[in-house]
Amino acid sequence: MKSTILPLALIALGLPFAALAQESYQVAKTEVTDWKSVFGTVEAKDTIAARARLGGTLVDLVVAEGVQVQSGQVLGQIVDEKIAFQLNAIDAQLEALNAQLSNANTELTRGEELLKRGVTTTQRLDQLRTQVDVVTGQIEAQKAQRRVVEQQAAEGQVLAPISGRVLSVPVAKGAVVMMGEPVATVGGGGFFLTLAVPERHAGALHEGDTITIETPKGDKQGTLAKVYPTIENGRVVADVEVAELDSSFVNARVLVRLPMASREAVEVPAALVRQHSGLDFVLVEENGTRVERAVIPGGHRVVDGTDMVEILTGLQGGETVVSHEH
Repeated sequence: MKSTILPLALIALGLPFAALAQESYQVAKTEVTDWKSVFGTVEAKDTIAARARLGGTLVDLVVAEGVQVQSGQVLGQIVDEKIAFQLNAIDAQLEALNAQLSNANTELTRGEELLKRGVTTTQRLDQLRTQVDVVTGQIEAQKAQRRVVEQQAAEGQVLAPISGRVLSVPVAKGAVVMMGEPVATVGGGGFFLTLAVPERHAGALHEGDTITIETPKGDKQGTLAKVYPTIENGRVVADVEVAELDSSFVNARVLVRLPMASREAVEVPAALVRQHSGLDFVLVEENGTRVERAVIPGGHRVVDGTDMVEILTGLQGGETVVSHEH
């Protein structure tokens, strides 16, 4: 427990608060967390390629890297010149079949008149009706085939698979692309940090842990959202969710501090440690006597606004450390 006394005389002199040294501190062992600094990579939650659904020539490309797109938005146009020839061939077949149907209908009408006169037979009339049905079916089949080819032509449009930002465009206008080849890659669904931590630290990673992220604007807090069960190349992969993560550059590396383990440590306010002759000392009060004791300080951390320094050797806990100024 800390005991802070603010001398009234210093306050009366109007000295700033930083000049007020803590008079004494009861040393006790506290639990501290060891942190490991690693680099995280900014990645999109969903990264999907906008692929060509048709092989042909990319005649139009309307996006570039960094552009925001909406799901279903047209990114480019692919043209396969063979489709136009297929449509012309189908149209020619339809014309021929329509002519056959017209002739078959004429023959059927003539056959019905002849049957009324008793000149022809019912069997012959049935043959004429079947011929009309066959040609009609052939026409419907060609129309269905034309719709298939028209759908193939419509699939020449390259559509954005999700809403997000275009991350890469590996092809250029005028390029010949194959069916299934990526024309652009879109990242969406938000952004997060991906970490790759050595597998010896796998047991220290727990979903829900608070993660500290260092940014140019100061430290931010994140949450360890997912730890993947598969170890890749001797490393554990984990995802960290960060509110308002700067996603200006995807795959940018960000310094992250991970909690690795907890241990007991002896800490004192850094203001109670004095250095002289190349050594660090604290003033320990024992039975009314003050004795200067050499210590080896470790890392610093801020606790409730106070700069605390870990004492690696020299103190064990239970001592009373006082200020050298009193």
